[in-house]
Amino acid sequence: MTRLFHVSDVHFGREDRAALDWFAARVREEQPDAVIVTGDLTMQARAKEFSAAAQWLKGLGRPVTVEVGNHDLPWFNPWARFVAPYRRYHALERMIERPLDVKGVAVVPLKTTARFQWRLDWSKGYVSGRALRASLALVEAVPPGGLVFVACHHPLVEGGTRTTSETHCGAQALDALARAGVDAVLTGHVHDPFDIERRIGERTVRLIGAGTLSERVRARPPSFNELSVAGTGFSTRARFMGEGSVAL
Repeated sequence: MTRLFHVSDVHFGREDRAALDWFAARVREEQPDAVIVTGDLTMQARAKEFSAAAQWLKGLGRPVTVEVGNHDLPWFNPWARFVAPYRRYHALERMIERPLDVKGVAVVPLKTTARFQWRLDWSKGYVSGRALRASLALVEAVPPGGLVFVACHHPLVEGGTRTTSETHCGAQALDALARAGVDAVLTGHVHDPFDIERRIGERTVRLIGAGTLSERVRARPPSFNELSVAGTGFSTRARFMGEGSVAL
């Protein structure tokens, strides 16, 4: 059996230290096959926040892939946002948008952030044609026989949570990914976990959202998702700090 720990919205700068320590302890004791981080490592994309995040992630001692979240783009420095938005990710460059292949599961990145959007709220999601084509190419390169998960920050469609993603071109991207053979899309952003099914053509795709390990909780306490894969099937449990776990 393959086990993946899916965590999101750590928000260094507004992190919950107890939640971070709790998650790190679970990783050390249970040794998952990989850790998937679906964005918002930082609160304000400051160098010291990225440095703290890099140190924490490296300390987990497991294969890690990290997606970029809207909070990871500079906000107070327009030049950095538009010209070099990922410069401060240098300490994490080997983890950023890193495809993973672990025991029958391929994890493919999809970028859903944008430096600029034609709407007032730039925190919401956006899937560009270029980003989608890049992800589809990676999906098509996966050898047949295993599961394919896509990891991105924003839910491509809404998951019924208090916070919304309103991802432009998200539904179209989900349709294309499903038709390419993707089995699940792992996301963050909304700070509450969910696992819903979406029927697209002849396929059913699971949409799985992780909670947060920051102080910025919504309806539920700090949590992460545990995905257990056996053959061509998998299950998801949300594990809450201090409250046990719940099957999603």
